[in-house]
Amino acid sequence: MRPRLLFLLAAGWLLATGAGAAERFSVATYNVENYLDGPVPGRTAKSVEAKARVRDTLLAVRADVLALQEMGGTNALLELRATLQTAGLDYPHWEHITGRDTNIHVAVLSRFPIVARRPHTDDSFLLNARRFRVSRGFVELDIQVTPQFQFTLLAAHLKSKRPVPEADQADLREQEALLLREKIDARLKASPAAPLLVLGDLNDTRGAKPIRTIIGRARNALVDLRPEEATRAAPDAPLQRLGTNVTWTYFYNREDTYSRFDYVLASRALASRIVPELTCILALPWWREASDHRPVLATFSLGPDK
Repeated sequence: MRPRLLFLLAAGWLLATGAGAAERFSVATYNVENYLDGPVPGRTAKSVEAKARVRDTLLAVRADVLALQEMGGTNALLELRATLQTAGLDYPHWEHITGRDTNIHVAVLSRFPIVARRPHTDDSFLLNARRFRVSRGFVELDIQVTPQFQFTLLAAHLKSKRPVPEADQADLREQEALLLREKIDARLKASPAAPLLVLGDLNDTRGAKPIRTIIGRARNALVDLRPEEATRAAPDAPLQRLGTNVTWTYFYNREDTYSRFDYVLASRALASRIVPELTCILALPWWREASDHRPVLATFSLGPDK
């Protein structure tokens, strides 16, 4: 790396962290449920009050890097970013991609510099002799946490369980999962020890084929961090565990069901850095006022590899 580029990355990191040396960093994923610029066919835009609750949730999470699903257009993302900045949480770096679905998108906000972007917005697959495109695409970023440490983030929002006329929703989700797994394999083939984080709303339960496909097997298998729920009394307060084995992230009102659809999956190199006491599904009293999902937070150490 050229000296000037190294200097600029170091300066950006120092500005982002406000410290000469950070001991850890955090990443979260959150489906913000129709955080749209305005109403679109089949979806109702959030009220001003609901958007304020999303902001309150993110201020409680306070992640260094934040992956968002069901985000509207770039205007909606930048509006959310501006409200967070006004409240004291600044994300200078961001990414927003558009797939086949023109209404909801995957986006990332980051306190750290994004040094490489590989958006996957036009992947397609054949199913029953028809070609389909991945609905929301995949975000792939290299994020420079410190001058000495970067990781790759892959964020996704797979096909929901909502039936569609053109194909079986489970088959569509499985095909999207296969394409996501190809991105994972390509990254780990190029660098087997790469710190890689795969996260987002994967719209299925742990034993389902799409999730098993994404996690993979053998040497390149990802580690399911499987956080449990916790809460905090104030944004800067420590996490308080609410109980063991409570891992649901999504509430489906029509069937009154609670499921774990939102995942944080790490390569072995990155999973070895997990800080369990600062990793959780954040349970907040107003969670349903903000979204039908709850955010998942993972924290990693920047110390020597374990």
